[in-house]
Amino acid sequence: MSSDHPSRMGHPRQSSTAPSSPPIYQTTAFDVGDLDVLHSIHTGKIPGDIYTRDSNPNHSALAESIAVLEGAEAGVVFASGMGALGSIFLTLASAGDHVILARSMYGKTVQLANRMKSQFGIAISTFDATRPESLREVLTEKTCFVLIETVSNPLLEISDIQAIANILPPEVPLVVDSTFTSPMLIKPIQLGASIVMHSGSKYINGHGDVMLGLAAGSAELMKRLNRTASVFGTNANPFESWLCQRGLKTLPLRMAHICRTTNELAQALNGHPSLRRVYHPSLPDHASHEIAQRLYPSGTGGILTLELAGSGRDAVNAFMRAAESIPFSPTLADARTTLSHPAMTSHSFMSSRARAEIGIRDELVRISVGLEPVEMLILELTAALNSLTSNRT
Repeated sequence: MSSDHPSRMGHPRQSSTAPSSPPIYQTTAFDVGDLDVLHSIHTGKIPGDIYTRDSNPNHSALAESIAVLEGAEAGVVFASGMGALGSIFLTLASAGDHVILARSMYGKTVQLANRMKSQFGIAISTFDATRPESLREVLTEKTCFVLIETVSNPLLEISDIQAIANILPPEVPLVVDSTFTSPMLIKPIQLGASIVMHSGSKYINGHGDVMLGLAAGSAELMKRLNRTASVFGTNANPFESWLCQRGLKTLPLRMAHICRTTNELAQALNGHPSLRRVYHPSLPDHASHEIAQRLYPSGTGGILTLELAGSGRDAVNAFMRAAESIPFSPTLADARTTLSHPAMTSHSFMSSRARAEIGIRDELVRISVGLEPVEMLILELTAALNSLTSNRT
């Protein structure tokens, strides 16, 4: 039979030389020699991939990279940070179990926990992760895992990971969302965490063009998470895994620059008459200043939050319009500096009263610092704040 049919064309020949940049395995499935080979792959006797929802070389490369950086045995990649977190819930918790969350968490994380409570009968409790001893008050025999963030959004409260891990019984995993910090600033596994997870869309990739999630931990836990990702379809795709692997190569340089810039920016803006307060752990009046000095000597990432002296939405609109060179974008950790408004983005699902109880006021503006020179950002943001001062006088 002739083989010159279009459906059989386009497969590249095998080369004796390796590509200097990893290739993209943009394929749904992989050809398998025979049933003996298939059985050997299934049983782990030989390496190989069969179906991209289960595994793909681009997934594996990124998973191995994040595991090495976090000091973990293995890793898994997901379609998004929420895909990673959803898979963790579905893997570790069952109906009737109990999950404990830090009091201040990303809004979608709280929404997910509430869904798990209402739809699957999983009990949810919260504690103050800045006071590890408060965890003892909510621990029960049915607690199946505890979830915290390294640094909270948007007030930048810092969790004492090791102290929290030391309180937990050995059978209760500690899951740490390290999206705001990355393994360049802290390695939660070394401090007692069982799983560390990231929104790979943020610092891990760093260029605002990927939707991806990551987790790292023991080989046994990661195998369970990967099975969940396959069953529920929360797995990543090859191209975005490849993009994230490329972004990961510059992570040390990016984080060093961003941390320096953010620290300097916080110092420069602190005390401006158009601000009630600057929230950043490098500042002595921040509640987490002491622990930041101990756990994060290189900085706490690229986020700082401003509380404007004006009133509510009008003050925020005036500031964002004045800072016209810095876009409003409801994300963070892009290569460019962006602004966001927590009350109308990450915490919009909460009532104004509930937000106020955890310190999320309408006058808060979150800044995600990018790769621009610090002098440029100080000039632009100071000019915007100055315009607010002049408008009030």
